[in-house]
Amino acid sequence: MPQSLYLVASHPDAPQAQPLINALSADLGTRFGSDGRDSFGDWQADDPKHVFLLACNDDEAVGCGAVRPLSESIGEVKRMYAKYPGQGIGRAVLAGLEAAAWRAGYAELWLETRISNTEACIFYEKRGYRRIPNYGRYIGRDDAACFGRSLGPVPAVTSQPELQTTLGNS
Repeated sequence: MPQSLYLVASHPDAPQAQPLINALSADLGTRFGSDGRDSFGDWQADDPKHVFLLACNDDEAVGCGAVRPLSESIGEVKRMYAKYPGQGIGRAVLAGLEAAAWRAGYAELWLETRISNTEACIFYEKRGYRRIPNYGRYIGRDDAACFGRSLGPVPAVTSQPELQTTLGNS
């Protein structure tokens, strides 16, 4: 993992996030025929249940991930991406999302990836996520693999993640 890697609370529309989201969308479109760009259609920046993190190495944004609400107690992990695979960026982003989701009051995190995305399936399983029945818009989709993980008891008082502010977000 890069020595100077740190997480920043941000927004999907932040200028530093856009190249990462575009690269992820291009990769998903090429590999699976769908780019997932509609992930932030219902994003509410002023809602503490919506979490978006950037992973930065010095001044370069090198990874991202988000959590949005499925219910009051279940958050959905979206748009996980590491610009440089195999350097611990994805692990750091996911750990940051889990901590931020717990502080936001979520008891569980769910996510979906493609069954054919074996790297992602293995990544999540290694981090304690287990296959769950397909949920929401993934019900009946044979190409979808849904995973879930308990975050433990929800804290009595919730707050936003204690992270640095975003880099030049306007």
